[in-house]
Amino acid sequence: MSQQVELVIKTIVPAHSHGAYTLVLGEINGERKLPVLIGAFEAQAIAMELEGMKPSRPLTHDLFAQALSEFHVVLKEVCISKLEEGIYYSTLSLQSGEKFSQLDSRTSDAIALATKFKCPIFVEESILREAGYSDDSQGPEVEEELVFDESDLDLPESSDQWADFDMEDLEQQLNEAIQDEDYTRAAQIRDEITRRNNPS
Repeated sequence: MSQQVELVIKTIVPAHSHGAYTLVLGEINGERKLPVLIGAFEAQAIAMELEGMKPSRPLTHDLFAQALSEFHVVLKEVCISKLEEGIYYSTLSLQSGEKFSQLDSRTSDAIALATKFKCPIFVEESILREAGYSDDSQGPEVEEELVFDESDLDLPESSDQWADFDMEDLEQQLNEAIQDEDYTRAAQIRDEITRRNNPS
């Protein structure tokens, strides 16, 4: 019988491939990490969910999650179940009433949906042994303590442009940026709000 290991998201960093990102997953009860190459769209979807940012209109993963919920289908877990020629394959475990089913999925989509349903992420132990790494072995150079940093998605740093705005104005600007789907600006404003609420 196969053994599965539960993972959590550790960080998202730019990959060497243009427009791609490395999602690093770490085992809950251990030190091993599993790097997964994902696209910019999936990176944005995962990052926005982790940061609690809601788009004014549903993105693709939001729409799929809403459709499942509308028909009372719950995503119970995702599992990275196969590794072939450097490509991960995953399965979605779904429940509707007493009926259980599994769907094949791209790993990046599976993890994006897992963040929306707040369900566990698993990987086959054999895959983690083959493709994983630990702190004392060779692996991608990443920030291990970081959950997510918007700078990894090439968002410009916050500047003094918000200095003349009070907190009420900033909240309004944030809502407008989200409605306009300007997530770069929204991230800047949110960071400014966070900075004011938590002065060093």
